[in-house]
Amino acid sequence: MRAGLVVGSGGNLSAREPGADCCWVTGSGTWLDRLTRADFAQVRIADGTPVGGPAPSSELALHLHTYRVRPDVNAVVHVHPQSVLLLDALGVRIRLVTTDHTFYLHPVLRTDYHPPGSVALARAAAAAVRSGANCVILGHHGCSVLGSTVELAHRRVRNLEEAAWLTYRALAVGRPDVPECPLVPGDPDRAGPNI
Repeated sequence: MRAGLVVGSGGNLSAREPGADCCWVTGSGTWLDRLTRADFAQVRIADGTPVGGPAPSSELALHLHTYRVRPDVNAVVHVHPQSVLLLDALGVRIRLVTTDHTFYLHPVLRTDYHPPGSVALARAAAAAVRSGANCVILGHHGCSVLGSTVELAHRRVRNLEEAAWLTYRALAVGRPDVPECPLVPGDPDRAGPNI
């Protein structure tokens, strides 16, 4: 919330132990800057059966569908970053300007609009990331950003919003053709805290 990635109780998070058949997802209506252990619902990934905790987020399907197609993912961050959403609504592709952007984000995909909380949205997001992408913009809604750890997913979403903000600034000064950084080789899952 301090970074402006969500407002109020918007957005939701989930995580699982590597290879686990259950995940923990934020409960319905929770505020991401006030989370405690009691704010997470435990849910079976295969069938969505609640195991314990509060009622899960209305975006539960988004998280479950992602885990089902990406066994390497252990954290999903779904937020509503303002710069990302504005550029996507304008039809402007976010430019990956820095080495961090290309290292952590490439490629950034998108889906068309689907109603929030819908199975259609969950399926579209899962289809977008099935081949290994870790960032998908959900048209007129938000983004879903993945990682092998909570820290990596958080790092990716912060880089996505920064890339969008730099793209917006380039547009504002009349330079929509800002050059992108060449792809940086490596594996973010094996990288240290800084590249």
